[in-house]
Amino acid sequence: MTLQTVSTPDDPRVFHPATEPHHSEGHSTPLGFWIYLMSDCLIFSTLFATFAVLGNNYGGGPGPKELFELNLVAVNTVLLLISSITFGFAMLAMQDNDQPQVMKWLTITAACGLGFLCIELHEFTHLIGEGAGPSRSAFLSAFFVLVGTHGLHVTFGLIWMGTLALQVRKHGLTTANRRRLGCLSMFWHFLDVIWIGVFTFVYLMGMI
Repeated sequence: MTLQTVSTPDDPRVFHPATEPHHSEGHSTPLGFWIYLMSDCLIFSTLFATFAVLGNNYGGGPGPKELFELNLVAVNTVLLLISSITFGFAMLAMQDNDQPQVMKWLTITAACGLGFLCIELHEFTHLIGEGAGPSRSAFLSAFFVLVGTHGLHVTFGLIWMGTLALQVRKHGLTTANRRRLGCLSMFWHFLDVIWIGVFTFVYLMGMI
């Protein structure tokens, strides 16, 4: 004869799905994205440190004063700062559930980002054409890697922005799209902060 035990809802040995804590889909996305941004901070910190060590090694070639067009770089900086502001307007429109305004401000943000990239590519092309490519000196190697890495991040951000704009146009401001817009907003503002560091540390200090 066998004895059967009857479980009760309070029995700790029994798994009750209904009583388990429920986590909404994507709840850990912001935390994971913050961890990614911190890893990106480490990458740029390494590149800044490398430039600090190699920034004065010109190898007998031209230095910042001979190469940099500060007015053009200032225009580039203004474009990126404006793009950060317009992305903020897109997020405010998202809070108001105004999809047309979100699309409008994302388009303006993308246009500013594209303008930033065009000026940066013009600068790189001009430097290489003048014989000041990344192989010319340690200073130029560090410069091209640091500024180029930031430019790649802007490029990926624009691709992400275009993809997300299509998702918003097709599916609207769903919970998932709002979460993605929030992550992209953090990424875009992060690039803005990094560029302020590049502008100050590489360009302005290089002209002193």
